[in-house]
Amino acid sequence: MNRAIVLIIITTLFFGCSQKNLKQEVEVMQKSSFDALPQSFTNEDFQNVLELFQENCQAKRTLKLYPKLCEKSLEVENPRNFILQNFQPYKLNNEKGEGLLTGYYLASINGSLEKTDVYKYPVYKTPVDLVSVNLSEIYPELKHYRLRGRLVEGKVIPYYSRSEAENIEAPVLCYCDSKIDKFFLEIQGSGKVYLDDNTTMYIGYDNQNGRKYKAIGRYLVAQGEMKIEDVSMQSIRAWLESHPKRIDEVLNYNDSMVFFRKKAKGAYGALGIKLTPMRSVAVDRKYIKLGSMLYLDADLEDRKISKIVFAQDTGGAIKGSVRADFFTGFGTEAEELAGKLKAPLKLWVFLPKEEKKERDE
Repeated sequence: MNRAIVLIIITTLFFGCSQKNLKQEVEVMQKSSFDALPQSFTNEDFQNVLELFQENCQAKRTLKLYPKLCEKSLEVENPRNFILQNFQPYKLNNEKGEGLLTGYYLASINGSLEKTDVYKYPVYKTPVDLVSVNLSEIYPELKHYRLRGRLVEGKVIPYYSRSEAENIEAPVLCYCDSKIDKFFLEIQGSGKVYLDDNTTMYIGYDNQNGRKYKAIGRYLVAQGEMKIEDVSMQSIRAWLESHPKRIDEVLNYNDSMVFFRKKAKGAYGALGIKLTPMRSVAVDRKYIKLGSMLYLDADLEDRKISKIVFAQDTGGAIKGSVRADFFTGFGTEAEELAGKLKAPLKLWVFLPKEEKKERDE
């Protein structure tokens, strides 16, 4: 079969793939300057940024992105000058002319290691029958594509969707007391479990079923249950709680499912290091490399978020070049901010000056 046809079939049938298109990555970048950044850049806590950059350099992907600067950052006397002298801002653009900033947080659920009448909703580890195939091993031109499914009679077919979850063969990390809480835990990607034996357990993303993420807020809007401007995590939760007979219908609209594993204390992103509240973001790595240092600028109704952040995570709903999900931390305030955060976004990526020069040459 023609390899182009294979590519079309794969991308049509299976949705758990990721890619990095370097041509697109360059095209969406426009050379900028520090003077072009919002005025708030001058008020940055550059010492804090330097310390976070050094932590960011603990990840192998960051070391590949900033090999010389990671080493150089350990001997910096003036953090502000380190940024200004060694990095070049590039503004990220898209066809729409406007980006989007949303938020996420470290979720919490009530759970038990044993199934009971109260704790009956399983939080799964990666299923034993989930097949994950690196397609580049067969077709080199499909580098960065990954196929997820299950093997049936020698053929790989799509893995079970959310509505088919009763068929999943997977170890159970714990059981929780709320189907709604479990769903939002999957959306956030990591969480803290308050177990019924008075202990706690931290869990985080390990895998997913390969199905395309579909936003249930859009479904509720399409059903005439909510106006688009009123959609937030809080409004969706309130609707679900007031319509218990329709919970399965709405949640099952999103075929995507996330599987978890135990984690060290705190929230960890796809980069493999602990996320920092108000400094870590999830991005689309098709356009932005994990480990990148970025500058984001967004106007909310009651506040402005304009600061240096680090691309340390990904998410099924985070698609596009000017798109970021802002990690707000843990607790009531973090949940409140993340749930309502939906604002136009401007985004810059900081590339090493020497690296960009070498690429241009």
